[in-house]
Amino acid sequence: MTPETPEIELRVVDQRLHQWGLPRYETELAAGVDVRACLDGPLILQPQAPAVLIPTGFAVLMNSPGMVAFLLARSGLGHKKGLVLGQAVGTIDADYADQIFVSAWLRTPPGSEPVTVQPGDRIAQLVFLPIVRPSFKLVEEFTTTTARGLGGFGSTGT
Repeated sequence: MTPETPEIELRVVDQRLHQWGLPRYETELAAGVDVRACLDGPLILQPQAPAVLIPTGFAVLMNSPGMVAFLLARSGLGHKKGLVLGQAVGTIDADYADQIFVSAWLRTPPGSEPVTVQPGDRIAQLVFLPIVRPSFKLVEEFTTTTARGLGGFGSTGT
């Protein structure tokens, strides 16, 4: 471990990960570690059906207020097959220490081909990021104004 590379604990919940591959960076510059489906058999996802929780077979403990992990879709599966996360992004808090589950959803239109997830398939990625936890100061008015001011949802034009 170096000062730039924090070390977190990884606990294997499903021993098959030792065969399939523990979470790791697949390339030298990959941003996330691939997450596998720890299923007992094939899972068929139907288009637009409710999201399904898929176990990953592992847990992590960051145990630091300065870290968070985000569970994200794998871009190839999302683009080519329509497999995305049911909540878009899964947030893993630094104090969460139980098995991670992927909320998988098939976004393709009804009538499209289903997608089959096999045990051991790489279905998502986990990205670790620094996080800032500011304290809040309650005010009646802000101490300064910005060029943008108030407004949103297209207030700066198109």
